[in-house]
Amino acid sequence: MWAVEATSFAQWREQARALLVQNVPPEQVSWNATAANDLFGATPAPAPPPTRRRVKVPAQALALFEQAARYRSEGRWALLYQVLWRVAGGDRAALLAGDRDGSRLQQRVRAVQREIHHLHAFVRFQPRPAAGEEEPELVAWIEPAHDVLDAVGEHFCQRLGRLRWLIATPEDGLLHDGRQLHYRRPCPEQWQRWAQAGGEESALWQQYYRSIFNPARVNPEVLRGHLPLRFWRQVPEGELIPQLVKDARLGGRRYGQRETVAQQRGKTIAARPASEDQAL
Repeated sequence: MWAVEATSFAQWREQARALLVQNVPPEQVSWNATAANDLFGATPAPAPPPTRRRVKVPAQALALFEQAARYRSEGRWALLYQVLWRVAGGDRAALLAGDRDGSRLQQRVRAVQREIHHLHAFVRFQPRPAAGEEEPELVAWIEPAHDVLDAVGEHFCQRLGRLRWLIATPEDGLLHDGRQLHYRRPCPEQWQRWAQAGGEESALWQQYYRSIFNPARVNPEVLRGHLPLRFWRQVPEGELIPQLVKDARLGGRRYGQRETVAQQRGKTIAARPASEDQAL
C-alpha cells in the first residue's frame, strides 16, 4: 500500500504523475498518509523501478480535476486519482456524467461552481472608517463550503477597482492592497480579526433588504434555493428573513410593499384647477 498525502491540487498533481509513471493502480494508494501509517504500522513502500510509460491526459480532464479538487470531502484526492488512472489508460468515459466515477466528478464540479456563485452573491463588505493607509477599507467574513476563495478574487477586483479590501474565511484569505491581490492559506489571524470586527453598517444592509423584500411574491422554497440556510447567519439580512416570511404568511402578501412605500416621503403635486381642463 502506498501512503501519500496532498494538501493542494498542485501537490496532488505532482504525486499523481509520479504514481502513474510507476504504474501504481488506485487500489494500492492511500491518500491519507497519517491514517495509512497508523493502520499498517509501516512507512510507505519503496518505489518500484521506473518505467518508460508516457502519460497523456487531455486538457479538459485537467480542468475538471482542478475544479473538483476544490470540493471538500475526505476522499477528494482518491476520486481524482481513480478517474485519472482510467483516463490515462484510454477510458475517457470516466469523465462523463453517465459513468459511475464521472458522475461523482461532475457533481463535485457543479457544487464548486455553485459555491463560487454563492460567494459572488453573498459576500457583504463592511467599511472600516478607522483603517490605516495600508489597511483594508472594506472587509468581509464568509464561510464557504468548499475551497473556492482564490477563484473569486478577479471578480471582486473588477468591481472594486483600486479600493483596499479583504475577504477572510476560517481557512484562507484574500487581500487587495489597491494594487495587487494577495492570497494566504492559512488566513493570517490579523486578517480574521479585521474581517470579524466589521459589522457597523449592518443596519444599512438590513434597511436595503427590507425595502426590496416583496411579501406578495415571497416563495420560501425558492428563497432557500437562492440563499441557502447556512448563509443566513453570515449575511446581515439573514436575521430578518424568518420574521419577514412569517409576516408574509400572516397577510403581508395581500398588501405587498404598500405600507413601506406609503411611509416614504414624496413630493406633493397640486391638483390642476378645473378651468384648465381641456375639452375633447
